[in-house]
Amino acid sequence: MAERRYQLQNERANELLGALLDAAAIAPEQRAYYQQLLTTVLKLSEDGASPGDLKITNTALKELRYAYKVFAPYRDTRKVTVFGSSRTTPEAPEAEAARRFGRLMVEHGWMVVTGAGGGIMGATQQGAGREQSFGLNIRLPFEQEANPWIADDPKLITFKYFFTRKLFLVKEASAVALFPGGFGTMDETFELLTLMQTGKAAIVPVVLLEAAAKPYWRILDRWTSGTLAERGLIEGDHTSFYRIVDSVEEAVAEITGFYRAYHSSRIVGGRLVLRLTRALAEAQLAELQGKFGDVLEGPAEQASGPVAQEANEFPELPRLILPFNRASYARLRQLIDFVNTL
Repeated sequence: MAERRYQLQNERANELLGALLDAAAIAPEQRAYYQQLLTTVLKLSEDGASPGDLKITNTALKELRYAYKVFAPYRDTRKVTVFGSSRTTPEAPEAEAARRFGRLMVEHGWMVVTGAGGGIMGATQQGAGREQSFGLNIRLPFEQEANPWIADDPKLITFKYFFTRKLFLVKEASAVALFPGGFGTMDETFELLTLMQTGKAAIVPVVLLEAAAKPYWRILDRWTSGTLAERGLIEGDHTSFYRIVDSVEEAVAEITGFYRAYHSSRIVGGRLVLRLTRALAEAQLAELQGKFGDVLEGPAEQASGPVAQEANEFPELPRLILPFNRASYARLRQLIDFVNTL
């Protein structure tokens, strides 16, 4: 009897959700997602979620919705996320490098995204200018106030939770530049590398910028490529996810060069589809197959435009279709580098 009552309640709830979606005029291709979202929210009540859990869920969902809204008008503009210490002084060489980096990236048609604080973040946005900047601030009991170059701008978003803020710092990035910093910068560095290593984030160019006379990132690299790799804690090629550079110009060249032939990618039906700015010659395709057969389950193919399920995205771009076995995303990074040399 209780089971039947539960079934009737679910049927009635689904009817009401359907009516709500009809009233909201949800597009047919999105309807299933909205219904799942609403169902999940209602199941929190069914599960007896505590007020604290409801508060976390509600705040996180609000932060996600608002950030989607702010970024939406700029979805077609490439953005570089910049990390670095909030404690760097304005006259430090690292700050000067950050200002120049922000300015040069804007000159190449990019926008910058930072954590909205002072130091490296503020210097980058000073160089880029308010119009070409996003600031993703975090509420903290000390230190973190929005820098004057993004404060009060509509593209400033203040988050309560680090996890929602981190999502957008990575999700919106077509590149990441890291300047010297403390625990926060180290946290972002290793989280980003972990996400790319495990295929949970798109592979993008990551530059570690040595902005002063005293080495910083090369000390870290000696540990990652030495201690971690030698002890088998990472694969030796995992360091190919990042590049250490000695100048702002080298950093900009590394980032823009990553998109010389490669444009973007998407998983479609179990295959990895790379959108390219130019098709490969047959000899180049054969060379790619020979060099990267260890991560391909079969022959790579090409198409002149979008394949099924791509929703006609970037119809003008040719496709490289890879039966990628997902065994090594570091090798995939190397494959993209190879394509960019052809």
